[in-house]
Amino acid sequence: MFSKKLTVLTLTLCLVLGLGFSTQAQASDAAKTDQPADWKFHSIVDVDFVMAQVKVPMPEDVMIIDARPKRAKYDKGHIPMAVSIPDSKFDKMTDKLPADKNALLIFYCGGLKCKLSHKSAAKAEKLGYTNVKVFAEGFPKYMKVAGNYPGVSSDWVKKQIDKKTNMVLIDSRPKRKKYDKGHIPTALSIPDSQFAKMQDQLPADKSTPLVFYCGGLKCRLSHKSAEKALDLGYTKVKVFAEGYPAWVAAFGKGDTTVAATAKSASSTQLKNGKEEGSVDTVTFKNIVAKNPESIMLIDVRDADEFKTGSFKTAINIPVELLEDKIKTLPADKPIVFVCGTGARSGESFYMVQDLRPEMKNVYYLEGELTFKKDGSFEITEPVS
Repeated sequence: MFSKKLTVLTLTLCLVLGLGFSTQAQASDAAKTDQPADWKFHSIVDVDFVMAQVKVPMPEDVMIIDARPKRAKYDKGHIPMAVSIPDSKFDKMTDKLPADKNALLIFYCGGLKCKLSHKSAAKAEKLGYTNVKVFAEGFPKYMKVAGNYPGVSSDWVKKQIDKKTNMVLIDSRPKRKKYDKGHIPTALSIPDSQFAKMQDQLPADKSTPLVFYCGGLKCRLSHKSAEKALDLGYTKVKVFAEGYPAWVAAFGKGDTTVAATAKSASSTQLKNGKEEGSVDTVTFKNIVAKNPESIMLIDVRDADEFKTGSFKTAINIPVELLEDKIKTLPADKPIVFVCGTGARSGESFYMVQDLRPEMKNVYYLEGELTFKKDGSFEITEPVS
């Protein structure tokens, strides 16, 4: 009997000691990995929340951040308008984050099993950002939503051109105003405003990859054309959202098809800018400040863009609707077309030249136009 009790006591003691050693071993392993048991970030958002934030241009107080490796993942496909800040390089790229610590930051990566976005979000909070979210379902979920398309980088576009892959690159900017003066090599010109009339230039095979681009992150034309291509049934549609400015910055100026022509006639009030039909920005600013009623300002952006801010005296005629209204434009005062980048406004100028060549006091504002919350504006002229 004593022997049996001793045996039971011995087994019990071994079991207790074994559990103790096991617990210590697990604690030791956890310490080695330095990984908390719950690695998920505390504030998670869904795909609908993310899609509501994707806008062109993006608001200054919102940033969508791709935490995946750039060359391996981001370059090939990402949420349009997202910024690449790989988690592995986060500490070296904090200068890309907005200065406003109250800005909305949405991190994402490769899906529910991917930790990168959660890790980056935690780092952002430690830097003092107060409105940080994680889109845990990430890029795979975004691409499962009907009508969504991926963004690609300039490096990816360059590789496809060099490899001569079966890809159709499409410039959605106005032809004479932008494409003819410089475009990405191999690109086809299908201005968004002419998309319906020129869709026969798209490949018959709806599975052919189509990549649209225009004038940069403030330009909507490529996005609008991409949506139209999806509506036509094309299944591999992408957008190079950074567009031609990013291409020039990375690889230099692209191909041209025509040289710039002579400048339009000058008026007693407005002076010509460097480009055909453009208005001198200094003169333009003075007139807007001192005598805005002396000119007719026509904002040719979309209605929702116009509502976010424009000149007090401007009227809104989206470029898609302008052709039918050109015959009603007054000839008794100078007209200046404006948009966000100079693309649509330049197209409007040429449209008037084609349909009412007798009108001489017609101009457009070249460069990036930004309206601030206080009603002021900035004009950034393109680098010549």
